[in-house]
Amino acid sequence: MQVFGRIGGEGHEQVVFCQDARTGLRAIIAIHSTVLGPALGGTRFHPYEREDEALEDVLRLARQMTYKSAAAGLDLGGGKAVILGDPARHRTEALLESYARFVDSLGGRYVTAEDVGTTQDDMDLIRTVTRHVTGVSPSLGGSGDPSAATAYGVWRAMEAVAARLWGSRRLAGRHVVISGVGKVGSMLARHLASAGARLTVSDVRAAAVDRVADDVGAEIVHPDKAHATECDIFSPCALGGVLSPATIAELRCAAVVGSANNQLADPTSPARLAEAGVVYVPDYIASAGGVVNIADELAGYDADRAHRALDRIFDTTAGVLAAAEAGAITTVQAADRLAESRLAAAR
Repeated sequence: MQVFGRIGGEGHEQVVFCQDARTGLRAIIAIHSTVLGPALGGTRFHPYEREDEALEDVLRLARQMTYKSAAAGLDLGGGKAVILGDPARHRTEALLESYARFVDSLGGRYVTAEDVGTTQDDMDLIRTVTRHVTGVSPSLGGSGDPSAATAYGVWRAMEAVAARLWGSRRLAGRHVVISGVGKVGSMLARHLASAGARLTVSDVRAAAVDRVADDVGAEIVHPDKAHATECDIFSPCALGGVLSPATIAELRCAAVVGSANNQLADPTSPARLAEAGVVYVPDYIASAGGVVNIADELAGYDADRAHRALDRIFDTTAGVLAAAEAGAITTVQAADRLAESRLAAAR
């Protein structure tokens, strides 16, 4: 792999490879942009099969964070970090403290947070080493686990879709299929149930899906069939890559609105969704709630102020949908133009 060509091809400013033989730490921190402010993005702890797979993942996720923050109107750049390893086997306090020292060495250019494979407790531990971390416990002045805010933001994005498609933001009676009922998906299910939506849920973990189904009175569908279930809104809330040419052809929904990162498996997916008549809310628009909430910590966390910012995800989503229709472009193009206009103005 031509490393500098790969990094520079999408405008990444800095990539740091971190290794500590004493603790077994192997990590990569990618800073895509600091044009709007410090690069904020979570730390993913994952057992990647290959090192180049980890690099590709962190580069892609860092770029997405730039666009997510820019489109959400935040004065923040985009970054991401990955720790290579199985968190169930390799997570130790010494390893996380070593990682935190690498984060601290960047002097605030990168600010980390919780992501797949890391927890709020991990962020609290990292906070003992560096102040460049968000999503810490409220007792430490933080906003806590960002999952609730992410779920709330997806809910608001769904309301914007409902207003566009059906003339009312009310979701009562609408059928929503949630694929993946981890922390975000399960909280989203509760919001939708409270709004009177009809729910179908799926997850590869039988215990998790049974628990959520019992909690909100949802039906259950096999994970392989979730995307093909007839519904109003399909909501991918697990891992990415769910929207491929094959799965798009099987969709039986009016819209796709979910929290999963990198939902599009193919560059042709946005156009295919549009051709199929499926309204797609780009993942970094729908899932912005988490970063919007933790960003408030940088100014001294105020829950009411953060909540008002989360409500603006409705307006951002509505604006993207309107711009796509007015310009006869895909919603992905409309969202990218929104983010890139802020970046260009800052430059």
